Amino acid sequence: MNGSRIAAVGHYQPARVLTNEDLAGMVDTSDEWITSRVGIRTRHIAGPDEPVDELAAHAAAKALASAGLAPEDIDLVLVATSTAIDRSPNMAARVAARLGIPSPAAMDINVVCAGFTHALATADHAVRAGSSTRALVIGADKMSDVTDWTDRTTCVLVGDGAGAAVVEASAEPGIGPVLWGSVPEMGHAVRIEGQPARFAQEGQSVYRWATTRLPAIARAACERAGYAPQDLAGVVLHQANLRIIEPLAQKLGAVDAVVARDVTGSGNTSAASIPLAFSKLVEQGRISSGDPVLLFGFGGNLSYAGQVVRCP
Repeated sequence: MNGSRIAAVGHYQPARVLTNEDLAGMVDTSDEWITSRVGIRTRHIAGPDEPVDELAAHAAAKALASAGLAPEDIDLVLVATSTAIDRSPNMAARVAARLGIPSPAAMDINVVCAGFTHALATADHAVRAGSSTRALVIGADKMSDVTDWTDRTTCVLVGDGAGAAVVEASAEPGIGPVLWGSVPEMGHAVRIEGQPARFAQEGQSVYRWATTRLPAIARAACERAGYAPQDLAGVVLHQANLRIIEPLAQKLGAVDAVVARDVTGSGNTSAASIPLAFSKLVEQGRISSGDPVLLFGFGGNLSYAGQVVRCP
């Protein structure tokens, strides 16, 4: 086998929906203020009895079912998350236990909002190197656990959820070469730190970086995979803020692509946002099997990672 491909995807969101009107009763804000600044109208919030690994396992089970695979077919589990409360066992091991996956390599990857695309690249490398046959790659975050619900600049942004992909060997590469990197000296611009841990960011710094520096990087990710932006059928950017997604997509130049805007109904779900939005586009039939789609994560650590994949 010369490459790997995404065989199937799946996603999961908690049942509780928090609207902008609900938030207006909690902090000094309004539906108009939120939608005009970030484009979010609703978000899903997990309850205290819904831990990160449960969200992840639901999404992973759907991806496995869509691929027609059993738990024993998986030998590598990667979970991208930055909201795990406990250090050990890690989320990957907990998900494997929930699903009954026997003896997988199980690792968590914490690159915050760019976590899923980092994890997908890691799975691609492992499969192509022959150290894995089939990998389960999950992005899952419970941002509500690390949110200051009295801070209107951050609490209006966040949501909880998970998305997953099954990656397997393929004669024809279905996952393009990753382009990844970071700006370590600007890592303070997006933070989840302290006791208790709380999410904070320098919104204007992140906005300027995302809208001015990232378009060229996203184009380079396309070029690395042998595509021009206008060849793309879909673009799934990290669902941070509609005011970042739309100018970034426009500057990318993917004029005929479906651009994911799941942020409007799901909020910023960090590492879950890309697989969640991608899975919804597949489920809705808005992109077709074999279509080239750019997945591009960015955010915490001012990290980024992007690759062009073939739609399952």
